[in-house]
Amino acid sequence: MQAHMPSVTAGTDEKAGVAEEAPSFEEFYDATFRRLFTALCLVTGNRHEAEEIAQDAFVRVFERWDRVGRLDDPTGYVFRVSINVFRNRFRKASLAVRRGLSLAPSETDDLAAVETRDELVRLLRPLDPRQRAAVLLTSILDYSAEEAGRMLGIGASSVRSLTTRARAQLKHEVVDHS
Repeated sequence: MQAHMPSVTAGTDEKAGVAEEAPSFEEFYDATFRRLFTALCLVTGNRHEAEEIAQDAFVRVFERWDRVGRLDDPTGYVFRVSINVFRNRFRKASLAVRRGLSLAPSETDDLAAVETRDELVRLLRPLDPRQRAAVLLTSILDYSAEEAGRMLGIGASSVRSLTTRARAQLKHEVVDHS
């Protein structure tokens, strides 16, 4: 007894064991770019940045197309790559901003502080030591006349008198040098 078996050609045998052939990269790009670009526009909020990220992602996928083209979902892969590119760009931009802020000059300019201190020393130098102390304590360090008097061992009225005379002399010095 012979069983009837249909004949199978070698060509169909080969096709049965292999999955459907992957599309070319160009076909994949044409089918996927518009959706990816639209999604990236929504993510980034900027058409130009979205286009750059999409191009970077497609370049990375193209470099690996021999493996990516055989995946079950190469579209998901290109979306994942594009989001990774976006994250990397965002991270680099954030780092650049932080570095830029740390390199920015501080609110207090050290050179200006030195110049101000030098000018103050030059103005106070011609005053006698008691006047200089009274001006320093009351005008620069913001102590009251009573507190300055206790520190100097003199009365509050003497501190006010010394400060008044010192200011008059400073005014005269500043006006003469102008």
